[in-house]
Amino acid sequence: MFKPNIILGMFGPWEIVIIVLVIVLIFGGRKIPELMKGLGQGMKEFKKATKEDDDQKDSEK
Repeated sequence: MFKPNIILGMFGPWEIVIIVLVIVLIFGGRKIPELMKGLGQGMKEFKKATKEDDDQKDSEK
């Protein structure tokens, strides 16, 4: 059986630090806030679209 905790347990604190450092080196410190802002806006649009879809289904019933 697949357990998500197994995957999360594979990364220790040092691995997470190394991953964050690699991301900073690749994108640069100034680009990361822009990327996170875009990710947040995308998530907000996705939630809005799913809520509108749910509301539309409820109104059809």
